[in-house]
Amino acid sequence: MTTSAAANSTTRYAELARQLTGIGAVKRDLARILPPDCPPGAAAVLTVLDRHGEMRLSRLTELMAIDISVTSRHVAHVADRGWIERERDPGDARCRILRLTPAGRTLLAELGARYTAALERALAGWSAQDIDVLNTLLARLRSSF
Repeated sequence: MTTSAAANSTTRYAELARQLTGIGAVKRDLARILPPDCPPGAAAVLTVLDRHGEMRLSRLTELMAIDISVTSRHVAHVADRGWIERERDPGDARCRILRLTPAGRTLLAELGARYTAALERALAGWSAQDIDVLNTLLARLRSSF
């Protein structure tokens, strides 16, 4: 690879890094549409449990990639609102199994509808093809990690 080609490649990745940092702003804007009693951490707990099924706190912490004390606070928040239940693990009575409740599933459906509506508004000027390309590329990026 020539020096110019290497520089262009580095510039491409630097621009990608900059754009991905900007995704944080999009996520913050989407978080503003959450109900007041469901902060982003709580929504993340519900989403992970929905996607992966019931699990112990240690597994949830691993999947969320945050400290166990932070995960515990999020779990307490959603449990206090009846969105999840914590039952004794039959294999180890010291542990609890976390699972969504019907109220948690209802809230997740509401959150999904809010996110979808917000994206529809924000991307109203985009073509269907552009949205399909974005979906494809984001899925590909995620699978690369």
